[in-house]
Amino acid sequence: MPPEFSHGPTRRSLLAAGGGLGVAAALGFSATPAGADVPSSPRFDLSTPSHDLFRHKALQDDTVMQSFTFDNVNKRLFVAQLKNGGSSNANGDLCVTQLDFAGNRQGHMYLMGFGHGVSIGVEPSGSSSYLWTEVDSVDTRGTRLARFRFSNGTTLTNTSSALAKHTPVPGSDLITCATDPVNDTLVMRYRNSSGIRYAVYRISDVRNGNYGAKLADIAQPPRFSGSGAPTFQGYAVYGRYLYLYDGTAYGDANPPPGNAHITSVDLNTGAEMERRFTRAGESLVFREPEGMGVYRTDAGQVRLFLGLASGESGDRRANLFYKNVFV
Repeated sequence: MPPEFSHGPTRRSLLAAGGGLGVAAALGFSATPAGADVPSSPRFDLSTPSHDLFRHKALQDDTVMQSFTFDNVNKRLFVAQLKNGGSSNANGDLCVTQLDFAGNRQGHMYLMGFGHGVSIGVEPSGSSSYLWTEVDSVDTRGTRLARFRFSNGTTLTNTSSALAKHTPVPGSDLITCATDPVNDTLVMRYRNSSGIRYAVYRISDVRNGNYGAKLADIAQPPRFSGSGAPTFQGYAVYGRYLYLYDGTAYGDANPPPGNAHITSVDLNTGAEMERRFTRAGESLVFREPEGMGVYRTDAGQVRLFLGLASGESGDRRANLFYKNVFV
């Protein structure tokens, strides 16, 4: 089996039945609490150490990784980055690399005019993987969601007929998304007149254009807004909880072990649950926090993944670490 299966379930990662949530709850949603729209689920313990999946892996292009997502059914990993070239950020041109779980390249696509790639999602359909991304970039960020089948070696423009586009919240921008592969939900991060928010949907509802069947819609925690706010670097969703990632690359103002933090948020209330500094990959050269994701192993262990970019300019590399213990 791939190396990410090397760590089996831990004592707390499957949770003792006496703690109020049994093994079944650790693998997905449990009973819905009264008055809540997003059903209850376990929450990752952000204070525990992180494990390596892989380090120093090359992507198709040599820019910094931005985000990643796991196809839990077809055992695929997709990593988004800006396409090589000085105009890629301004134009919203992305490269998506497919990797195996050892970090070996399996394929790639180019996406022209899509956005910055801060977060992406994936929906398995049979043996195919359908990516969910931002699209129709304005000022380097997407203004709609797009769904399309990953097809190795293909270049898509934002006007391609292969795209199914969605506008769940009209009048919004700064749009990205993340998918929960265990519970088949999608979180869309967006900005409108009230600020930056996170809306939760069933993936099937968004795919079918049923945007009114929203499970939750919360404001981004205040600490991420205004002067002095940390640099936002990605997010992930598992069950009832949203996980936010922030920090900057190593440098004179940010020496090792850096300033990367993870914050968990209750999607039903918008309340911060936990915020922790992470030393994952602290020995990396360059080391910039980039992207989050969730995966469930064949043994049933759910993992919260953190991405870190490393390497020299012109030869940036991808690194993945994970946590596998619940509160």
